[in-house]
Amino acid sequence: MQSAIPVTVQTQHDAALSLLAFWASAGVDACLLDEPVDRIAVSARPQRPLPPPPRAVATQAAEPAAAVAGAMEEARRLAAAAPDLVALAQAIAAFDGCTLKSQGARQAVFARGAADAPVMIIGEGPGPDEDAQGAPFVGRAGQLLDRMLKAAGLDGRVFITNTVFWRPPGNRTPSPTEQLACAPLLARAIQLVQPKMLLLVGGAAAKSMLKRDEGILAMRGRWFDWRSEDESLSLPALPTLHPAFLLRQPGAKKRAWQDLLTLTERLDRPSRPD
Repeated sequence: MQSAIPVTVQTQHDAALSLLAFWASAGVDACLLDEPVDRIAVSARPQRPLPPPPRAVATQAAEPAAAVAGAMEEARRLAAAAPDLVALAQAIAAFDGCTLKSQGARQAVFARGAADAPVMIIGEGPGPDEDAQGAPFVGRAGQLLDRMLKAAGLDGRVFITNTVFWRPPGNRTPSPTEQLACAPLLARAIQLVQPKMLLLVGGAAAKSMLKRDEGILAMRGRWFDWRSEDESLSLPALPTLHPAFLLRQPGAKKRAWQDLLTLTERLDRPSRPD
């Protein structure tokens, strides 16, 4: 038996039911308000100004800044009192200004390599293997880095450290505030080693050391100037890809290898006569 409703009307009827079912499933339970509302008049009314933020909010925002400033001042004091790398390692272990120290890290992870190395390699932060062994870049990523350094002729010519000295929980990237707290101690390490150039490994390290916002893919392979806080020291710095990234993206190893060759060529370039 054919429906008495014309096909076109039936189609519209089915579409309307489908639309109503859609709105019902989305949580709409009313199509009209009980009273009409003049939306034009409502929009023309002056808006009530938002209340000022509570004073507690400003206080909460100022507290972290004050804490970081205090941590950096303490780090500067400890760094200035460290006459050599052994004393600096002890100062780092005693430093309580970086919050990472109390977030599950087993120990401070400072450095490894030659104390008079011409190249200082600065990574982001320790991982689980580094946290367990107390030395930077000793896991799979560090083993890859060592092989690459040896192939590039840099074996025994590097001093390796990180922007922070404790493992971030969950192996996350260290935050800028955590890096700032450790920055005076890292700068003291650079002063003591007196390298000729820096190799900045990974985006977090490059951004922190160079105070730039570009991603590592935009910065890698390009020379920048790193300057100490007091402007007394300036060194050429080359960002490159982190070996952990290379383990995940083997196709990027060619670019990291090119960066190492660029650094080696500059390092071994004969100095111009005066």
